[in-house]
Amino acid sequence: MSTLVVCVDRDGGLGTDTPVVGWEAVRGLVTDIGVEDPEDSRVNCLLEALRVARDLRDEGEESIVAVVSGTGDGIGRDRSVARQIETLVADYDPESAIVVTDSASDERLVPIIESRIRVDAVDRVVVRQSHDIESTYYLLKQFLGDEELRSTILVPIGAALLAFPLLLLLADSVTIALAAIAAVTGIFLLYKGFGIDDFVAGVPRVVRDSFYSGRMSLVTYVVGAGLALVGVFAGGISATGMEETSALLIGSRFLFDSVPWLAAAALAAATGRLIDELLSEEGVGGAMMNLPFGVVAVGLVVRGFTGYFLQRAGTIDPIVVPPIEAGVVSVEGFIIPIWGRLALYVFAGLLVSFAGVGFTARMNAESRIDELPE
Repeated sequence: MSTLVVCVDRDGGLGTDTPVVGWEAVRGLVTDIGVEDPEDSRVNCLLEALRVARDLRDEGEESIVAVVSGTGDGIGRDRSVARQIETLVADYDPESAIVVTDSASDERLVPIIESRIRVDAVDRVVVRQSHDIESTYYLLKQFLGDEELRSTILVPIGAALLAFPLLLLLADSVTIALAAIAAVTGIFLLYKGFGIDDFVAGVPRVVRDSFYSGRMSLVTYVVGAGLALVGVFAGGISATGMEETSALLIGSRFLFDSVPWLAAAALAAATGRLIDELLSEEGVGGAMMNLPFGVVAVGLVVRGFTGYFLQRAGTIDPIVVPPIEAGVVSVEGFIIPIWGRLALYVFAGLLVSFAGVGFTARMNAESRIDELPE
């Protein structure tokens, strides 16, 4: 197995005809270039080619070290390198090649070489003194070549730079302009960071598949969204109708009036998803069975705590149980105290949660029995 170790110089100017082939010929070329210009980076590239060829030889692999250089201008330089590679392949018949370069310009020739011979590796030589600058250049080049990174980083920066002078003209305040740009940038970063863009991009496909497959969850999702909007609207009206008070009470009032609607919305969506799972051939998982019970339990607990806060502040009235008469049995009306109100809702939430766990465990046990061989 023979490997061609080729040092590529696209810009030319080596001062000799190429290709230069052989250990002694390349080493002599290193001496000539180094004496002529010790700061020439091509010296390091040639030495790296010699080192790679030596390492391959020490491993018992036959290697041919060569140097190719472009001649002419523009397209002519690349075509001259292609012809030299074809000459090397025809004369020495190597099975593979290792390309040694010292610049991004030289790496453009790698596809041309790959079209003539299999390239196993590309060795980029960076002079140690300029390593940081060279690495930064390659990182920037890779960054600018990535379309997703450009759209994620450069587009927001460009939009912010364009919006800043417009906001200064409209708001006539640097603080407001900076605050608006920071807010929009923060929203965009959260939008990308939480993967909301991927979710939004997949919504049309999910809706289309739901229409074609006749899933029940599509209808229940719409119903759930409507109930959620009603809940937000009801909670907002109650919160804005309160007299000036603390933020805790305003938030508690919003949750107190919106939680029943939000729980109903989540219950509708979960029920539709559960029906789809029941109709599918894969069966229903335990978590999906327990989801409706969990939604109701959380709604009851949140309703209880927010009601406790509001009743403690005197915002809502306590629960009054009216008199009950059923034949010879009669119960006088009474008022449930504040702690009793909280305990009642929490106990109801726990009861619903335990009922969900028991129901799920029983359904899973029956499904395992049905799967046992007869």
